[in-house]
Amino acid sequence: MIAFLEGVLEEALPTQIIVNVHGVGYHVMIPLSSFERLSDPGSPVKILTHLVVREDSQTLYGFGTLAERDLFRLLLNHVSGVGPKIALAILSGMAVEAFKAAVVSGDIAAISRIKGVGKKTAERVVLELKDKVGVAAEWEAASAANAPSERDLAVHDAVLALISLGYKQLEAHKAIKQCLTEARETLGADELVRMALKILA
Repeated sequence: MIAFLEGVLEEALPTQIIVNVHGVGYHVMIPLSSFERLSDPGSPVKILTHLVVREDSQTLYGFGTLAERDLFRLLLNHVSGVGPKIALAILSGMAVEAFKAAVVSGDIAAISRIKGVGKKTAERVVLELKDKVGVAAEWEAASAANAPSERDLAVHDAVLALISLGYKQLEAHKAIKQCLTEARETLGADELVRMALKILA
């Protein structure tokens, strides 16, 4: 099992990167949440990984934080019908702590708004993760200390608002990321949406 890669970021796209490790280029699939933390190509990078082996393929998935990789593995191992594609969609569409809070509170509507995750899948995610001994209890106990910040919630709400207006998830994430870079102060979801619409126009 490959636990992590450390080398030079050769190429970076929102859903995949290539890491040059001593002359060997590793192709790694990533969620948008990890892409947002990356430096520019040519920079040193260390990314946590999870290898999925199937009969006809071996695919590396990469994550910027331990929490993201842990959630990815939890979804793969404990929710029936959820494969790497849906697990990445969940990580791309919702911050880890916001997702945990949604599971603990049974907020199926919030999870089903993630692109690629329908209502039935959201219901199964909530049901099967809450049923796992200790998972929901542990998240609930940690939720007060690790609750999403106002900034995280504003970003999440702004991205969902743009998606609901017809923009693709990738476009929405990129526009909001640009807003955060340009803003000199913390903005609420409404301000982020207005600023992003100008960028997207």
